[in-house]
Amino acid sequence: MARRQNQPQEAEPQPRLRKQPRRRTAANTPRVVMPKTASKRRRRNNRWRMPISRSSMKGFLFSSRWISALLLAASIGALYLMGSTATFYLYSIPVEGASTALEGDIIAASGLYGSHIFAADPTTAAERISAIPGIISAVVTLSWPNEVSIVVEEDTPVALWRDKGRLYWVTDGGTLMEARGQTDGLLVVESEIETAVSQTIDPVAGEEPAMPTTSLAFMPQSVLHGALMLRDLRPNIEQLYYRPAGGLSYQDGRGWRVYFGEGTDMNQKLVVYEAIVADLESRGLTPAYVSVSNQQKPYYATR
Repeated sequence: MARRQNQPQEAEPQPRLRKQPRRRTAANTPRVVMPKTASKRRRRNNRWRMPISRSSMKGFLFSSRWISALLLAASIGALYLMGSTATFYLYSIPVEGASTALEGDIIAASGLYGSHIFAADPTTAAERISAIPGIISAVVTLSWPNEVSIVVEEDTPVALWRDKGRLYWVTDGGTLMEARGQTDGLLVVESEIETAVSQTIDPVAGEEPAMPTTSLAFMPQSVLHGALMLRDLRPNIEQLYYRPAGGLSYQDGRGWRVYFGEGTDMNQKLVVYEAIVADLESRGLTPAYVSVSNQQKPYYATR
């Protein structure tokens, strides 16, 4: 039994492979010829062909540099649009609160007309408008994209100052400014101040000095208040005269001039004046002028 187990087993026979027949091509099969430019085209395509994965594409599109470039391009486009479009320029400027000042003068002083909304400075515009004589204050408001409004407060005139044929408005503070229009019903104060202008040649400028526009830079408060009080006491007074020596005076309709001086005691001066006129008329006298500038020491002259 042991001898049989140690004997080598015989190998199984392998199957014999059959030789495949040789493939024959048909006689009528067309011959395939590759174009001459195919190899060149294949090399050119392979040169520009870059294997791009999805992850690399996402990294390129959402990179910080790419996003910054897009934001920069969008900002430049927006700035160009706002700079080249008339929508952002100030061309319609309404003005409120102006009764005597011309709207065109206010808009011109503001410097806002035709400016860009980003270049407009409301604080500077308000300061320029407030510098116009007769304007107390100005408020300038800007709104997107091209809206602007101007609200002014005027110092309305209380009287008129006539000097050398020119009219000036007199504000409540006594300031004189060029009259910008007709103001009916205001008391007129005619200047009788003689202004002597030197005709000597200016050695620096080489020109003669210009004539002053008005004999007073402003009307004194004592003169202004006295004139307004006389108008309140005698509403029929339409015009007064002023000279520094005699103060305010009035041409009485009965044919003489009466001098009232200055101050706010015009009520007492009128009483003294009427008493003097009554006394003269009782004696058959006609005054040439009457002065009650000093009501304690009045005087007069007869014809």
